[in-house]
Amino acid sequence: MLAAIFVLTTLGLALGALLGVAARHLKVEGNPLTEQVAALLPGSQCGQCGYPGCGPAAEAIASGAAPPTICPPGGRALVEELAALLGVSVDLSGVDEAPVQVAFIHEQRCIGCTKCLKRCPTDAIIGANNMIHSVFADACTGCGLCAEDCPTECIEMRAPPATLQTWYWPRPALAV
Repeated sequence: MLAAIFVLTTLGLALGALLGVAARHLKVEGNPLTEQVAALLPGSQCGQCGYPGCGPAAEAIASGAAPPTICPPGGRALVEELAALLGVSVDLSGVDEAPVQVAFIHEQRCIGCTKCLKRCPTDAIIGANNMIHSVFADACTGCGLCAEDCPTECIEMRAPPATLQTWYWPRPALAV
């Protein structure tokens, strides 16, 4: 019995050491540009760009298979940063600066079907089956995927309410 324990322990340690050495010497280096592009992307995994998440989108942008303008939530600022990082010139006329929006659920119409919960990439919606749902505005990226899947159309994309931290003086109107 002790011999079997000793043999299995020795075998486990030897194979573990062999795997450690192999991992160190045989590892494949990734593209550092892909990592830099992924760091710039929002990371919300919303899929609005046509890729399943920000990782595959970063690989496509870094390899040149996709333009730097594919991320709608990023806006102009992200496109400019990606263009500077990649060293390419980008036509910004096609990039719309979408206003910041968050999901709002009309509780009177919500039936608690949980389709929005399954579709939200950032888990910004809380609720349970056959219960009223609500949205954490701080976690919502405004992708609108939840509103697309809602069967009762109770989810609306709205501008976030102004708070003391987000309120600013409006610009005065120009006198003509």
